[in-house]
Amino acid sequence: MKTLFITRPLPEPVLAKARETWNVTVRESNAPLTPEEMRMSLREFDAVLPTLGDLYSAEVFADVPAPRCQILANFGVGYNHIDVAAARTTGIAVTNTPGAVTDATADIALTLMLMSARRAGEGERMLRAGNWTGWHPTQMLGLHLSGKTVGIVGMGRIGQAIARRCHLGFGMAVRYFNRSAKDLPFDAMRIESLEDLAGQVDVLVAAVPGGAETRHLIASHIFAAMQPHAHFINISRGDVVDEAALITALEAGAIGGAGLDVYEQEPHVPDALKALENAVLLPHLGTAALEVRTGMGLMAVDNLAAFAAGTPLLNPV
Repeated sequence: MKTLFITRPLPEPVLAKARETWNVTVRESNAPLTPEEMRMSLREFDAVLPTLGDLYSAEVFADVPAPRCQILANFGVGYNHIDVAAARTTGIAVTNTPGAVTDATADIALTLMLMSARRAGEGERMLRAGNWTGWHPTQMLGLHLSGKTVGIVGMGRIGQAIARRCHLGFGMAVRYFNRSAKDLPFDAMRIESLEDLAGQVDVLVAAVPGGAETRHLIASHIFAAMQPHAHFINISRGDVVDEAALITALEAGAIGGAGLDVYEQEPHVPDALKALENAVLLPHLGTAALEVRTGMGLMAVDNLAAFAAGTPLLNPV
């Protein structure tokens, strides 16, 4: 039986399914793999199921020019932590888990939109600190989302799921920035310039893949273009946003607020960001539901099963 290395503990149904066809070794730590652990995984196992934080760089692949490993079945839709070109050069296939994460990530985007617009985090902190003196007509007035305009940066699966929720659930007008126009089952206007989009919307949501092409896509010029009452939401990858520029905009009150589920240097979050009352900060909860994480794991295992059977991979990248 061929060997599989799973880099983090996963839900039991995933492990049980994997053990049907693989001799499975599960690493018990939840910390990212060290460079030496990554090299070991390529040398000593036939397949690896890695995830976010396991930085399989070109240097790691170069250090193992004749790997035993033949496939990295990534747990997650984002795979910018794996140098796919370098993996291919050494004969290693890479897969991911699209689809399984779409609705859960979109739900977190809406959670952040509501929390930021309605000042929910700030209100809970005030109440828990014993500083709530009772209801009054002008207390903690936030932004009403119904009927407003949302701007989606990146209209892929997740961007479309967010837009659908905003349009059908809150009656929001949808505008978006994307490389190509999308044929959508609801009204949505494509805006050619990201800066123009930022200036037209009440909520701007980043839903693009991570990687060199999108690093600091959202920077100071985008925050400067936003309306003073508008909110920024990020559920994509942390380095899509210039975090220092966001902090500056929030400190100056240049935008209404922000809701973040991801950060540039996870798990580090700048103290300046944590100190801001107009920032809602979640610990990367995008897919944190048992059935979703189980579905992701089973999709990764299905990719491994296809590879073992010599049939086309379900989700190659």
